[in-house]
This record gives sequence, C-alpha cells and structure tokens, in this order.
Amino acid sequence: MRAATATEQSANESAGRAGTGARPASVESLVAEVKERMGEEWPPRIYRERVLQMRTRSHAIPQLTKNAGVEILHTLLGIELKVGRRRISCPDLATARYLSVFARAGAMEVAVPYDITKISRLADELESAWQRLLLLAEHVTRGRAAATRSRVRAAVVKEARREIEEAGAGTAVPQFNQNTRQRPQRI
Repeated sequence: MRAATATEQSANESAGRAGTGARPASVESLVAEVKERMGEEWPPRIYRERVLQMRTRSHAIPQLTKNAGVEILHTLLGIELKVGRRRISCPDLATARYLSVFARAGAMEVAVPYDITKISRLADELESAWQRLLLLAEHVTRGRAAATRSRVRAAVVKEARREIEEAGAGTAVPQFNQNTRQRPQRI
C-alpha cells in the first residue's frame, strides 16, 4: 500500500505540473536564457565586437584536459599560464589573464590585441563576463539535480567556445600600414 501512495503522489505532482504548464526546461533553453541575460557581456560577443575589430595576432592555447585547471604562475623567468600540464610563457600579467579566459573556455586559438595597452581592460571585461556566465548558469539551474546543473554549465561553456572558434583567431602576424610618407600630397 505504501508503494501505491508514492506512485499516486508522483502522478498527482506530474498532473499538477501539466496543469500549470511548469515543465522542466531543456538544456538548450537554459543555455539560451543564460545567453540572453548576458546580453552585451556574453564573452564571445565581447571577443567579436571589441577584440577582432582591432589589430591582432593569433595565439595558440593548449587543449584543456577534463580534470586539469588553468593557473597563472609567477616564476623567476616571468609570468606563465599553466593549462593542464603545459605552460605558456606570457609577456605580462594582463596577457596571461586574457588568455586564461579562453583557456577555460577550451578555445584552441584566439586573437590577442597587438596594442598591449588595451589587453588589461579587455582582460578585466572578459574575466568579469566569464564569472557572470558561470553564476548565471548556476542561477538558472537552482533547485535542480547536480547532474542537470553540470550539464547546463558544460553546455554554456561549449556554446561560448563554439562562438569564439567560429569568430576565428585572425592572422598570425598583424597587418601594418606600410605608408610612411609624412608630407601631405600635392594635388
């Protein structure tokens, strides 16, 4: 008799949900909700609209393995970005912070601004956007099973990686203006 009440109870709950229209959202719809809430702070959008619009050079990032992390190391030889077991030497902390966002996303190749004065501000924006992305993924899955939360988080990161890779990494060497003439042209 106790099993019958548990079945009746679950049937009543599902009937109640069907009557109110409170159907559990799919992973894709939760990813779309996170992306919509992020708006202009969506990391791939910042990358497309702010980074790729300036002169850049492409930079390869090692593939992040499943249980490995991304760390910024301060060594005697300078700043290094540790992705899994591989280390990348970086010219400064801002570049390491900038690349760490893309390494966490799992991008293999990204564009790095050639003007080093702009990297720090972009690193700040991208790090903030990345943290907000993870917090929103947690927020939209509040009260759900741990497996669902993990699946949504992975899907959000996968969508961000897909959009970053779709945008491309630019050229390996930046384009320079070859015109060095300083006198005004006569007409």
